[in-house]
Amino acid sequence: MSSLRTSRTRLAGAAATAVLATLSLTACQDGTGVHVAGTPAAVTTTAHSAPAAPSPDTSSAGTGSSAPRAGAATGPARPAAGTSTPASASTARVPSGRPDRPVTCEGSNTRTVAAPLNRPVNHMLLTVTNTGRATCHLYGYPAVRFGEAQSVPPVIEDSQPQAVVTLAPGESGYASVNLSATDGSGSHGHTVNSLTVYFHGRSGNESVGTGAHPVLPAKGVYVDDSLKVTYWQQSMDDAVQW
Repeated sequence: MSSLRTSRTRLAGAAATAVLATLSLTACQDGTGVHVAGTPAAVTTTAHSAPAAPSPDTSSAGTGSSAPRAGAATGPARPAAGTSTPASASTARVPSGRPDRPVTCEGSNTRTVAAPLNRPVNHMLLTVTNTGRATCHLYGYPAVRFGEAQSVPPVIEDSQPQAVVTLAPGESGYASVNLSATDGSGSHGHTVNSLTVYFHGRSGNESVGTGAHPVLPAKGVYVDDSLKVTYWQQSMDDAVQW
């Protein structure tokens, strides 16, 4: 019985030896460097290099700079169809034509306001404002007619300015009216409720255009035969000093 187990043990050992010999021969023939000597050697693997990354395609988008996509316009941006492009200052057209020529100030191109003054007493200020499109000239002095008077009062000669009063559109000229004597020396005093202002032309001897009809206070104004006016002035201060 013991001889049978011994024979089987030898047979198994011989078979194992034959297998190991075969593996050793095969490993040597394959050149894998695997040697079997009792226990298998650790398998050494060589890391394969990863495929090289493709070089960036500069013609495609998404590289950090906004490269134009295929079919995108490379020139200046254009407005969409149906939209209007505002004209630049260099291409905007300026209306042609010359400014209106200066004209004479009169009722149709001015607005006249009459306002009694507290100082000087017994005085009224006439303010004429250019409401037209053209510059106008206030020649001479206002020819005023209070109520039903048949004549206009005289002008204070010393009030004549050095130059003709010129009003650009929106500007105003002034004249003052001495309504009555402050010392009571005047005569034929009476109260009037209406006023008409006429304008002189360049020669100063005739009235031109239409007259103005400024509104007087509801109680009217008191005038006497000392009534007189100043020449038209460029400033209010020059008008009220007489």
